[in-house]
Amino acid sequence: AGAVMMALQKSLLEQSDIVPVIKGFEFVPATDEEGEEAQLFIKNPPLVKFNEETSPFMEESEEDGE
Repeated sequence: AGAVMMALQKSLLEQSDIVPVIKGFEFVPATDEEGEEAQLFIKNPPLVKFNEETSPFMEESEEDGE
């Protein structure tokens, strides 16, 4: 779920389409123990980079939390 949230955040910040990012995910099955639910991990989660243009948004949201 974390990689999907990062993809959503990246597409919102960059105002880009999320579909190519999700299509590019490389899934790796987790080693499951007997009796546990099978899991998938994403090998290549997207990177979200913040710059001077996005930092005011981060500062504003930090102030809201206080």
